[in-house]
Amino acid sequence: MTSSWPITLRHGDVTLRPLRTSDAYRWQQIRSANQDWLSEWEATSPFPDAELPPTFRQSTRRMRKDAREGRCMPFVVEYQGQFVGQLNVSDIIYGALRAAHFGYWIDEEFAGRGIMTTAVALVTDHLLFELKLHRVEVAIRPENIPSNKLIHRLGFQYEGTRKAFLHINHQWRDHHIYVMMREDLVAPLTSTLSAQ
Repeated sequence: MTSSWPITLRHGDVTLRPLRTSDAYRWQQIRSANQDWLSEWEATSPFPDAELPPTFRQSTRRMRKDAREGRCMPFVVEYQGQFVGQLNVSDIIYGALRAAHFGYWIDEEFAGRGIMTTAVALVTDHLLFELKLHRVEVAIRPENIPSNKLIHRLGFQYEGTRKAFLHINHQWRDHHIYVMMREDLVAPLTSTLSAQ
């Protein structure tokens, strides 16, 4: 399968564009300002003394290489041209499965404005209609009420809870699993959104 990367997706004031190593300063600025806001949902290593986390540049280079090979899509979420969050599509698989999953975060200052709802709709449309994947999956902690509502509002179907699924904020945490399949959609999700 040929990679469709790099790609930029837009709807109204929301843009998803490829993450770049030159985003390091703005990324670190947002993450630092949002440390308390994001730490509750942050992936952590179960072996912190044995595994140093990669730097932003190391992580970005690895993701961009994987993106060129068609395995992931690391996006910056922009609102009116400003970097406000990130959405990463991971584990893109073709063949008989044709599936992927994604996760996201947003600057607290921009939360609750429908920006991430639009970003999720954009990426889901791209994965199901352009890449012709069959299944898109999202894992969300039960305690993350806004994200659970966002995904439900867009029509993702709850499949169940995976116990101790990911190591988040220094503990193994349960996650609700939501899925959207191509046959679930009559029209693109973005067609149901008003312009941001």
